[in-house]
Amino acid sequence: MKQLNVLHINASSRYDGSLTRAVSTQLTDILAGQFEVTVQQRDVALGLPFINEEWINANFTDPTERSDAQKQALTFSDQLINEVKAVDVLVIAVPIYNFGIPAALKAWIDLVARARETFRYTENGPEGLLENKKVYLVMASGGVPLESEVDFASQYLKFFMQFIGISDVTLVNANQYFEQPDSSGKLAALIAA
Repeated sequence: MKQLNVLHINASSRYDGSLTRAVSTQLTDILAGQFEVTVQQRDVALGLPFINEEWINANFTDPTERSDAQKQALTFSDQLINEVKAVDVLVIAVPIYNFGIPAALKAWIDLVARARETFRYTENGPEGLLENKKVYLVMASGGVPLESEVDFASQYLKFFMQFIGISDVTLVNANQYFEQPDSSGKLAALIAA
């Protein structure tokens, strides 16, 4: 059985009754049934630090010239990046809040998007460094149709993943799978596709 390392990221501020938490867990369980899976959990809804001037200055300093304080300022960012680098699959549970992604997930993106770590600048523009990974964006919204002109979340997330080098992104509409007949079979078919 093929070994897969999975990072399961939850961004929903809801715990009870969250569609994205339920469907992303179901999807992760299906992966575990088809592959030998190691799953790491990251609940960004619990809160992440926002980047600040100290972080920005440390990030823009050449790694060989960083002070101990600057290295310390980037420690958590390094940890998040290493989590992504170590996995084959990311399952990201994302509710749409006010037409966009939760602030906690934006904080995660800001901490992960780092030149020389997840992308690099070339003469042809930025180039993503995190290739050969799969992302499942498990998304739900109370009123914004996914991939509509007012869904700024899914297109943003797809663009960000492409920016860091991940082109294999599947959007999973949690509303279509939550407590639906044979939702496990439909998710399994989605994974197999």
